[in-house]
Amino acid sequence: MTDLAYLVDVSPGTGTLPPRAWPPGSDTARLSLNGSWRFRLTPHAGADTDFAADGYDASAWGELRVPGHWVLQGHGAPAYTNVLYPFPVDPPFVPTENPTGDHLRVFDLPPDWPAGGEAVLRFDGVESCARVWLNGTELGEFKGSRLPHEFAVAPLLRERGNVLAVRVHQWSSGSYLEDQDQWWLPGIFRDVTLLHRPEGAVRDHFVHASYDHESGEGTLRVDCEPAGRVLVPELGIDTATGEGVTVPVEPWSAEQPRLYEGELVTAGERVRLRVGFRTVRVEDGLIKANGRALLFRGVNRHEFHPETGRALDPETMREDVLLMKRHNINAVRTSHYPPHPVFLDLCDELGLWVIDECDLETHGFHAVDWRGNPVADPRWTPALLDRAARMVERDKNHPSVVIWSLGNECGTGEGLTAMAAWIRERDPSRPIHYEGDLSCKDTDFYSRMYADHAEVAAIGRGEEQPLPDAESDARRRAMPFLQCEYAHAMGNGPGGLAEYQELFETYPRLQGGFVWEWIDHGLAHPEYGYAYGGDFGEELHDGNFVCDGLLFPDRTPSPGLLDFKSVIQPVRMDGDGRDGVVRVRNLYDFADLSHLEFTWSYEKDGVTVREGVLDVPAVPAGESAEVRLPAPPRRDPDAETQWTLRARLAKETAWAERGHVVAWAQLPVEGGMQLPDPGGAAPVREGGLITLGAGTFDARTGTLLAVGGVPVNGFGLDVWRAPTDNDNGMSWATGSSVAARWRALGLDRMQHRVDAVESAPDALTVRTRVAPAASDLALRTTYRWISNGIRLALDVLVEPEGDWTVPLPRLGVRLGLPVAYDRVSWFGAGPGEAYPDTGAAAMLGVWSADVAGLQTPYVRPQENGARADARWLELTDGQRCFKVAGAGFSFTARPWSTADLDAAQHRPDLVAGDTLWLHLDARRQGIGSESCGPGVLPEHQLKVGDQRHGFSFQFTVREGDA
Repeated sequence: MTDLAYLVDVSPGTGTLPPRAWPPGSDTARLSLNGSWRFRLTPHAGADTDFAADGYDASAWGELRVPGHWVLQGHGAPAYTNVLYPFPVDPPFVPTENPTGDHLRVFDLPPDWPAGGEAVLRFDGVESCARVWLNGTELGEFKGSRLPHEFAVAPLLRERGNVLAVRVHQWSSGSYLEDQDQWWLPGIFRDVTLLHRPEGAVRDHFVHASYDHESGEGTLRVDCEPAGRVLVPELGIDTATGEGVTVPVEPWSAEQPRLYEGELVTAGERVRLRVGFRTVRVEDGLIKANGRALLFRGVNRHEFHPETGRALDPETMREDVLLMKRHNINAVRTSHYPPHPVFLDLCDELGLWVIDECDLETHGFHAVDWRGNPVADPRWTPALLDRAARMVERDKNHPSVVIWSLGNECGTGEGLTAMAAWIRERDPSRPIHYEGDLSCKDTDFYSRMYADHAEVAAIGRGEEQPLPDAESDARRRAMPFLQCEYAHAMGNGPGGLAEYQELFETYPRLQGGFVWEWIDHGLAHPEYGYAYGGDFGEELHDGNFVCDGLLFPDRTPSPGLLDFKSVIQPVRMDGDGRDGVVRVRNLYDFADLSHLEFTWSYEKDGVTVREGVLDVPAVPAGESAEVRLPAPPRRDPDAETQWTLRARLAKETAWAERGHVVAWAQLPVEGGMQLPDPGGAAPVREGGLITLGAGTFDARTGTLLAVGGVPVNGFGLDVWRAPTDNDNGMSWATGSSVAARWRALGLDRMQHRVDAVESAPDALTVRTRVAPAASDLALRTTYRWISNGIRLALDVLVEPEGDWTVPLPRLGVRLGLPVAYDRVSWFGAGPGEAYPDTGAAAMLGVWSADVAGLQTPYVRPQENGARADARWLELTDGQRCFKVAGAGFSFTARPWSTADLDAAQHRPDLVAGDTLWLHLDARRQGIGSESCGPGVLPEHQLKVGDQRHGFSFQFTVREGDA
């Protein structure tokens, strides 16, 4: 049996080489050891180490793909927790029941492998603890899952039959430092590489490339061990390492990521340099790059793929960066660990500001009142410093990395202070971030998570709650402010994005934020489609809280990402569509508008009747210009008219094609649709039915049964929705979720009582009382129907009874149609979903889709798919068309009921029935961000109070397709 003391040793490990910079390219030999490895899983950590002996026969073992996680390849199962550790909190100890994966890889050196020199075995990421042998000799062990570790191995190599043995434990003392709100996924999940290091090769290098915005010059100095020369041909630079050179340059920024190709040449190696000149500092209470204040339009990004977990290939990483750029995102926080280094190469190349976060989070100590927290225990400080050093040394040459982050949700302690001091000594060119200490003693920013809009506004004005310590309070008030996490993108939402962005753009101190987070972490599952916490039988889990991204697991943009793109668009176009003057504002930090071309279209009732090019000057960053639209066509007071303006890329870029829409706006000109008078017919009673023009009703209950011969069922007042993840989030003000209050009130099981069915010469009136069981609250609802024989019109009056203190989910009517009416056209906002505090991406126009296309595939089913501001809606079965008209209503159309949607836990739970459920809403509750943030803002709540609420619809059926 092996000695297991290293598992609970709080030191970072033994036998590894000092950390160094990631080389983006080198002319030295390298051998990838990725691929198929032999693998054996044992349920505990105490198995013998005979497998590491030279000549061990592992032919009976299974095979495993490396990079990869064994729990995603049929060995054990993944588990998800947000905060709580899935093992007893007893640092530094871990359970004996500690799944342990033994990995074996036999390899030959290539025929052209150079003789002499040294060799380094590099691991870029192993969770959580690895012990390594080569050809029977133990090299050492290490912790720090998302960080690189290297071993010197030259004396042990042979030409053929090298045996690399790696024992990986799921749990170790390092696990206490990696409680990072993600799946626990053990394994060798990043690259394993053998590197030849010839005599005189680069041991480490540090590229210092600053920019003086006043002179337009950059200064380059490359420190290197051993000494060598620096070549940048485009700049005419050929100088010794350690010497500074100042030359005129174009600066690097996220908007204009100018890189200069160069080489670092030593006696034994040529290393590719990609030099970006930029200077980042905090001055005048603001974070500035190249002399200009920044506004971060950012996201938090965990590394994730639904099939491979945190084992990402370069193509997936490039897809992430391209999607960010195409959706106007300019910054990324690498939550909560340094990413694969290729991701940072892509940020350098394509342009993103990066907060590089250390592989550190101890959030689970919150459950024990932070007792034993490692950052407050000096025994752990060497491990914390090791993690800081491995991050900084690996990533120090990336121009995209502009801020170092000490970690996430670690409480406070002197370990963080030691990390900050070391980083400042090693790299004073970048400021430091950490969110969890309100005193901000170790940081250059005041950073918060999920501060609500009112508090963010107060911080912007410098009116935040004071700290007890006057010195700390003064220091913090002089700092710029970041929301390192906000707008929790879980399920439907997030709501309130536009209001946050308005604050960021109003107060200079508020320098933006980072939406939580980039992608839903739904793991591919044969039964559920995508699985979340609890779907693998975990004893302790946090459900679908792991699905809180702007992308669905397959990297399809969610409505939230499309909204975010519109909210943060770097060009604003506003004005009065009637006077034809448009103010174009450039919200870029550096770029003028010369890279964009502007177009206009003039639309009548949602259809374009004219279009052209809008002549917009190259407005400098931060400035605006007024431009004039062409004269509109002849006025048509009976139509709804508007201008739609678009700013598109004028030429192809590295991240999008020419014509890609960067920003858009719509300016109304005139009017709205006028509904015709539908009255004139009289109700006729025959047996158990009442006919009123195009409508057929149950004579006893007054319930609508058909329109124009199209059967209707389930008609009635509709106030319930399948709660969203944000509806289910706990409110800190009330101690419960709004969905829990809805259910406690009984809004999910409202009962309808008919009080009267009244026929008049020109109308049918049905009086009802809609109320929840066990409550004296009610909604007195009156339906008044009229018809001219073609159109059937409905006026609804809702009068609350009692003290309604809880907002309603929705207020409208519901009806069921034959499921064959599955093709939809509408004039309103689209093409995607929109709610009162979302839908910034929805444009007014005429849209069409099938019913399946109206559904938004959130990993956990919930209210979704509403189309807003509709003037009319048509559904067709290919033979007849069912039309609804109204004044700015919202609708959803689904082949399952709200109850079915409410009960579903995964997408496959939703099975289409024989009824298409159509929901027509006059008003709706907003979405908010209360799954882990503020709730719905007051102006977006559906408050009933004691006010009467009225709304109207008209229904028509005609022959023919829509």
